[in-house]
Amino acid sequence: MKRGFVLLAALWLAGGAQAQEQCRQALALGLDVSGSVDAREYRLQVDGVAQALSDPEVRDKLFAMPSAPVRLMVYEWSGPNDQAVLVPWTAIEGSAALDVVIETLRQTRRREASPGTALGVAMQQGSYYLAQQGGCWKRTLDISGDGESNLGPRPRDLKDRMEAQGITINGLVIGADDPNIGDLRQSEIGELSSYFRAEVIVGPDAFVLTAIGFSDYARAMRDKLLRELDGLVFSRLVD
Repeated sequence: MKRGFVLLAALWLAGGAQAQEQCRQALALGLDVSGSVDAREYRLQVDGVAQALSDPEVRDKLFAMPSAPVRLMVYEWSGPNDQAVLVPWTAIEGSAALDVVIETLRQTRRREASPGTALGVAMQQGSYYLAQQGGCWKRTLDISGDGESNLGPRPRDLKDRMEAQGITINGLVIGADDPNIGDLRQSEIGELSSYFRAEVIVGPDAFVLTAIGFSDYARAMRDKLLRELDGLVFSRLVD
């Protein structure tokens, strides 16, 4: 794995050097690792991103325009002072770069994190990362979460600022894993989805998708990536 991390570091440095080159989308993925997420759920979430990025259709869309690659980064968030980068900004210029990202995620181990759910801070942190990629045609922040914000600034108070920065924020809501709660699980997912729509997402065509528990996370992330990547190449080719 040492070679992989060396290559990832090289890609990170190259990404900085290429700041003025074409980039069709900067995509930051923010993963919820707050106290409500146990060790099994953490693994399902991180591996779910890796699995979604391995999907053949997702890979095809990522590689669809080599002259203007997607730039991707992944970070995790919990309390107000507890965020960490898992994958730094990486230009997805081909299979080698994407495979390093995928392997890095699979090798990631959970660190100690505070239990709070500072969703507003996670949005601020994502916007800070996206500000580093100002030359991209589109800047998108993915926020995954299994609960409402309970610490830090309210997400709704940040939406106007995010919109003014030209950032699109999409949400991936994760419902309870326990199938025994039946209709209650569907109700909770509906309530949390409504919260994300009202409080979190912003920008043209912003949307919320749901995962029926962490075991459904990989499928939901795949669908989300396909929706976010769809149309960007065609729209530029016909301009």
